[in-house]
Amino acid sequence: MKQVVQNYKSGELALLDVPVPGCKPGGVLVRSAYSLISTGTELMKVSEAGMSMVGKARSRPDQVAKVMQSVATNGLPATYRKVMGKLDSYTPLGYSLCGVVEQVGAGIDDVKAGDLVACAGNEHALHAELNWVPKNLYAPVPDGLAPRHAAFGTVGSIAMQGVRQGEPQLGEVALVIGLGLIGQLVVQLLTASGVRVVGADPDPARCELAERLGAAACGDPSSAAVENSVAELTGGHGVDQVYLAAGGGSNQPVELAARLCRDRGRVVDIGKCRLDLPWNAYYEKELDVRFSRSYGPGRYDPSYELEGRDYPIGYVRWTERRNLACFLDLAARGRVDVEPLISHIAGFDDAVETYRSLKDGELKAVAVLFRYPEQAAETETPETPVEAPELAVPAVKRGGGEGPAPVRAAKTPVRLAFVGAGNYATSMLLPHLARREGVELSTVVTTTALSAANAQRKFGFAEATTDLDAVLGDKSIDAVFVVTRHSSHAELTRQALLAGKTVFVEKPLALTEDELAGVLAAVEESGNDRLQVGFNRRFSPLLQEARNRFGARTGPASLRYLVNAGRLTQGSWYLQQGTEGSRFAGEGGHFIDTASWLLDADPVSVYAVASSGNEDLQVVLRYADESTATISYVTTGASGFPKETLDLIADGRVLRLDDFVRASVHSRKRWVSSRLPKARDKGQSAELAAFVKAVRTGGPMPVPLESLVATTAATLAVQSALAAGAPVTLARTR
Repeated sequence: MKQVVQNYKSGELALLDVPVPGCKPGGVLVRSAYSLISTGTELMKVSEAGMSMVGKARSRPDQVAKVMQSVATNGLPATYRKVMGKLDSYTPLGYSLCGVVEQVGAGIDDVKAGDLVACAGNEHALHAELNWVPKNLYAPVPDGLAPRHAAFGTVGSIAMQGVRQGEPQLGEVALVIGLGLIGQLVVQLLTASGVRVVGADPDPARCELAERLGAAACGDPSSAAVENSVAELTGGHGVDQVYLAAGGGSNQPVELAARLCRDRGRVVDIGKCRLDLPWNAYYEKELDVRFSRSYGPGRYDPSYELEGRDYPIGYVRWTERRNLACFLDLAARGRVDVEPLISHIAGFDDAVETYRSLKDGELKAVAVLFRYPEQAAETETPETPVEAPELAVPAVKRGGGEGPAPVRAAKTPVRLAFVGAGNYATSMLLPHLARREGVELSTVVTTTALSAANAQRKFGFAEATTDLDAVLGDKSIDAVFVVTRHSSHAELTRQALLAGKTVFVEKPLALTEDELAGVLAAVEESGNDRLQVGFNRRFSPLLQEARNRFGARTGPASLRYLVNAGRLTQGSWYLQQGTEGSRFAGEGGHFIDTASWLLDADPVSVYAVASSGNEDLQVVLRYADESTATISYVTTGASGFPKETLDLIADGRVLRLDDFVRASVHSRKRWVSSRLPKARDKGQSAELAAFVKAVRTGGPMPVPLESLVATTAATLAVQSALAAGAPVTLARTR
């Protein structure tokens, strides 16, 4: 299928061929009929992409701050690769469309194939021929409403949420500053609410349009016309509300708002304009400044937008979806008229040229629609697919199934498939594999079509798809990388093992004991034990050298591992503990594996204590030879302090690791690694080299399966120990 994309680094716009998105549970697959260009938001994004790197940095100081924090935590080379990888990727455009439901995912019962729906979201209502849209981001189109009008649903919801924030009442007077697409819709919604409206915009054509659509008067904000109209309609008191629907770098809108608003009036910011509030003017009138966040309550909440959890109507009357449905209803009943706003309808094949014309000013428009070619395709509905315990560490049983794929001939490239192509895969794994001799990147599978297309373009995959079954059934693929969200790791690993593939799965292997048991059942059933978990730190060249210099030990050891994890940014999917597990469950295996590797043993018991909320953890691992390892996993430390520091003490010797930048061993002869600054090497490259070698030769996997299972069981035992308030014994089963 085709999709409009932009490269933020170069500014290139393209109509790209991408895989068709899969129809996941909790949503519908929609074939687009019309999609709307946001001439404000989207053109601002297009303009930013055309700036120099300095210009981009100036326009997004918030992102610059994140980059600097990443440099402090992960080092300059890793941060540079990550940032450049993000910039030099295609990003989607669009967030408001109307289309026909082509396929219905499991759990959806309010629409069926063939229904017309309006869709929202800058990740789901894209300028693309097909989109997967979750339940709370679509609404059925009322009978009689034309598809091109229904495509205004999302921008209508933005305008509606702004009006709701202003709390208009019958008979009041409002000022709308900025009469672009959102401003024109705000004018109509206010008029429909019994509010008299004055509009302000320097474009006479837009002022004339707003008056035709219900505004009492409109004019240039720099002229006396607007001020005179406000004085006449309000008896000199000033307007009850001001709606800032303008963009740009001028501070004139907020100054005009203060001048024309009544005492204790309300100022609502809907657009993205400069907000240097003149303190005296706002203080003297005690103006109430409010912000309108996109389409309404639910926006940016993953549990609402992605998981389909609605807010109770008694507590949240107007959510994103209810705003969308309300606007469609108003349009269907003729209370809002969007037809006069349509300046141009372009064929979807002309998308790139349309954006160029808008950006260069050749096409003057309030609203522009893309019209998609009619498609006649049959649709199919898919089948609906505390007491302290002694935690059993499952025994590894290797059955007599078909076993793994045959070993490749010496000169035949190892063919790899990736399931998932997120930040970690594209910044820490694929760059190493793409330039490795004897490796062929065969297929990349993602649920999001554009991420697969980006990975194919950047790393040279032969194919990009959203069809996992096709990859698992392809006998020419030797190994599958599972680099998806944590909740899917165990099931995808299980499927790949049963398909006879060698599997590399990023940590964690499993989030529950049942998931771990399921993976091992697949090993037993298939006889395929060719599995590697991404515990890369044991492969770090610096740590390996330090371990060799430390030498073998005779007595028990004491190991201390401080992980200064830091706080997560708002919106991180790591915070979705209900589905993705706790943060420690997700990454704690790294540190347990490193400790066990250094001690050359698997833990026999786990004890853990935590602060309120289980964010800061102290985990104590005990080993059979009386060695102990204490892992302090904290989120409240200073951001400038190294992320990982480790001390191993035994037999009169001390091994010290400072964040994979420097290491030392103190004994009769002291050894210290180079003091010259260098990139942190946490072992990904060496780990991948060992994995590829094992796939090519059919030799042993880099880490024994028993060790992977023991580490995973110990990680899971942390939660059990927290719940029980007592140590959990890791009993080996046979």
